Amino acid sequence: MYYNWLFVITVPVMYNWTIIIARACFEEMQHDYLTSWLILDYVADMVYLADMAFRTRTGYLEQGLLVKDEAKLRDRYKKSLQFKLDLISMIPTDIFYLVFGMNYPEIRMNKLFRVGRMFEFFERTETRTNFPNVFRISNLVMYILIIIHWNACMYYSVSKWIGFGNDGFVYPDPSDPEFARLVRKYAYSMYWSTLTLTTIGETPPPEKNSEYFFVVTDFLVGVLIFATIVGNVGSMITNMNQARADFQARIDSIKQYMAFRHVSKDLERRVIKSFDYLWTNKKAVDEREVLKYLPDKLRAEIAINVHLDTLKKVRIFADCEAGLLVELVLKLQPQVFSPGDYICKKGDIGREMYIIKEGKLAVVADDGIKQFVVLSDGSYFGEISILAIKGSKAGNRRTANIRSIGYSDLFCLSKDDLMEALTEYPDAKAMLEEKGRQILLKDNLLDLELAAQGPDPKEMEEKVIHMGMSLEVLQTRYARLLAEHEAAEGKLKKRVSRLERKMAVSAGVVFSTEMVEPEKKD
Repeated sequence: MYYNWLFVITVPVMYNWTIIIARACFEEMQHDYLTSWLILDYVADMVYLADMAFRTRTGYLEQGLLVKDEAKLRDRYKKSLQFKLDLISMIPTDIFYLVFGMNYPEIRMNKLFRVGRMFEFFERTETRTNFPNVFRISNLVMYILIIIHWNACMYYSVSKWIGFGNDGFVYPDPSDPEFARLVRKYAYSMYWSTLTLTTIGETPPPEKNSEYFFVVTDFLVGVLIFATIVGNVGSMITNMNQARADFQARIDSIKQYMAFRHVSKDLERRVIKSFDYLWTNKKAVDEREVLKYLPDKLRAEIAINVHLDTLKKVRIFADCEAGLLVELVLKLQPQVFSPGDYICKKGDIGREMYIIKEGKLAVVADDGIKQFVVLSDGSYFGEISILAIKGSKAGNRRTANIRSIGYSDLFCLSKDDLMEALTEYPDAKAMLEEKGRQILLKDNLLDLELAAQGPDPKEMEEKVIHMGMSLEVLQTRYARLLAEHEAAEGKLKKRVSRLERKMAVSAGVVFSTEMVEPEKKD
């Protein structure tokens, strides 16, 4: 609501900044459309007044909490600089129409003090839009046009003050029908202003001192505008192309490496095509690199929003508690495979499971040609092998060859990440293993006798060995810490001993001095 209101208040601010100066300089504009201007002026004033009321109800944060107390909001607004500027912009200067007549719309120049609302709207739009660089360039062009517009109006006023048609510099005599129309007056002035401020030149040279001063001022303003344009547009274009430049640098470095290592042309072509696919489909951005600046909670919420529905499609995770799913979502790693790439081969040790986000995979025979089935978006495989269920006839090895038909975008969950997450959820681990057994039993891939034998002695032995190695590491760390502590303690004792000796020597010197001084007095 606040953002939408900023758009509403920006409209009259823009109206005042562009129309008041034009009406003040081009008299026909004021005379011919006076009624329309008065209506628009007072509508803008009503919006200005509503904006002041809106500000008295705009909350603010105090120690992270939103303040909604209306009395505090009013007091804070009244003490702000913006309140003083808003008051100045609401001074009813229109009463001077009764004194000077209706030919002086410049008496409403105080309305320009509300320009801060326009800047605030632009700043908030820049953070909200998905095309910030395009918005920045458009914004810069708008500022330049407003400056050229004001300069054009000033040129026409200076020409009127010097005298139309007095020399080649000022605006031609309006008595000539060609230069009498309002459109031609404004167009000619805008043309002159654009050429002068952009320092292109090709305008009639000044002849009077006042004209020289005016042109010098315009040139100085033009130089500043030109420097601003070049600097801002250059930085914007650099920012717009920064992602492409970084991506191209990575491609160039890989090309150089492949040329140095004499990689085959076929493989080099596949690598380049893979990069093209990543860039074309906007997949060249490293998600972890982009999200690393966010707090952990927000990063987790984004991962849940993007990946949770995909993870729930996996059968064994369908009924898991939310905490475990969140842990797993944060561990999903996106991977892209090129056409013809094998995701896994029959007999390989299964260390990961995969979920197809986009693309098609084929379960193929050993020859790599015959296809048994095609997996598409939302399918998954490898979930049983990473659980290492006891009694599985396949063990933890792959039971099929899976090959990417085109470019495939997959999510990968490693066995280590799954087991790390399950350490905090023992009940979920037991449930997942039971689900895995049911799936294996259904597919006739479970050896019931082996599954009923209980824990495998080899596995227990491996666990004991692993625990012994961990204990050795801890003992080594403890011994190192103990040695460091003893060394630090020895250094401290030496320092204390040195201090004690120094203090003993100082005390002896003081005692001997006190004994000598009374003897001298005697």
